[in-house]
Amino acid sequence: MASPVQFDPAAFDPANAPADALAVNAAILKRMASWDTWGAPIEEIRKLRREGNGPFPPPVVSARAEAIEIDGKHGPITLRLIAPSRPKGVYLHLHGGGWTVGTADMHDMALERLVDRAGVACISVDYRLAPEHPYPQGPDDCESAALWLVREAKRRFGTDRLVIGGESAGAHLSAVTLLRLRDRHGLTPFRGANLHAGCYDLALTPSARRFGAEKLILNTRDIEMFVRHFLLHGGDVRSPDISPLHADLKGMPPALFTVGTRDALVDDSLFMAARWASAGNSASLEVYPAGCHVFIGFPGSNTDKCLARIDRFVAEACA
Repeated sequence: MASPVQFDPAAFDPANAPADALAVNAAILKRMASWDTWGAPIEEIRKLRREGNGPFPPPVVSARAEAIEIDGKHGPITLRLIAPSRPKGVYLHLHGGGWTVGTADMHDMALERLVDRAGVACISVDYRLAPEHPYPQGPDDCESAALWLVREAKRRFGTDRLVIGGESAGAHLSAVTLLRLRDRHGLTPFRGANLHAGCYDLALTPSARRFGAEKLILNTRDIEMFVRHFLLHGGDVRSPDISPLHADLKGMPPALFTVGTRDALVDDSLFMAARWASAGNSASLEVYPAGCHVFIGFPGSNTDKCLARIDRFVAEACA
């Protein structure tokens, strides 16, 4: 039987907020004061974020990365690979960005770290983005990438020890992909799920609904707009394929849920971790005081601890 989900509620006490986390949050709020997330066409928003004009710094692209193309239901899908000479396992990464912004190469440095610290090969998926390619196209691409990896991992990487994960919308897509592989293909090939700051209920959990307008990376309006883009052609927010919090979660792999207390999506991780464990799966929940949405994108003590925990989780899942 799986162990009960436990976390320290003291993380929610403002008195326990690390000074560096508070400084990061203050800097983000100052930077975002003049940023209108939805004040330009989506193509322009993507360009501005890539240039570092949004909440996150500009990405650094890895010279170690290789891009390949695989076939998907809606056409070719680009996969970005960074690998050591003898991988202990393979990590399938699904990037965040509200199903609407972001690319695989924007996470090169984080994946390089995981390659070097956990000894795994990393594959990040450039899935199709809404609103040009709304649901179900993005999840379809992630499903295709996962099926390709199941077929090709042993031949290409010499190992079939697989872990899946991502941040924000990427954590959502990771859960959806696990459910699709189980329900559509009878497959449970992943040994772990690294789920950081995910959105698992697109009807919005209480923390998402109550967060308000404060521009600490992600606010209530942002979540609503991202969902509107993702579901441009409609979809039932109670469907497990759209909101995996509503799914039958039996047979899921061990999962690590990490989230900050100042994240609009904190309830998503609290609720999903509890449901994951109640279905008989192993679930670990780590809550970081004063952490903003995807705080691991910024330097600080929370980030150091969280990334070290993720490194250990992925390495142990592939041991």
